[in-house]
Amino acid sequence: MPIETKSFRLVPMREEHGSDICTWKYPPPYDLYHWDPWERMVARGEEFGDPRIREAQYRAVLDESGELCGFAQFFPMVGVTRLGLGLRPDLCGQGSGTAFVRAIVSEAKRSSPGNEIDLEVLTWNQRAIRTYERAGFVITDTYERPTPEGSGEFHCMVWTGTINEGG
Repeated sequence: MPIETKSFRLVPMREEHGSDICTWKYPPPYDLYHWDPWERMVARGEEFGDPRIREAQYRAVLDESGELCGFAQFFPMVGVTRLGLGLRPDLCGQGSGTAFVRAIVSEAKRSSPGNEIDLEVLTWNQRAIRTYERAGFVITDTYERPTPEGSGEFHCMVWTGTINEGG
């Protein structure tokens, strides 16, 4: 198993971060995580293409050298910080996912210390589920909900505050 060597920090997402993220291409079956082209997102005011949403909800995740490694989204919910996140495709499966998720959880705890922290993950995405479990999340619910490709089965995972090193 690869050893995690990267450390991460979250910073406000800038336009150039969003533009870069829109170029990322994941291999199947993860290709459903592709974003529309930057110009289209800006024109439609979608997600981090809208400056207000980008400022309120999104953070860029940088490594120790300042390189963009991923993003985090903090969905606005009452009493809960729901995470959305994405790791740069070439870093997936390389052993830095748990540290990446832990950095995002740390920011969620810092910004809303009283909130529960959760996330949703497609049930087939076992690689992500294992990473989330190692970072201290447990599956609390499973349900169907719409996706851009139709209905999908999701797990809701809640952060327990416990790290599972064995994962």
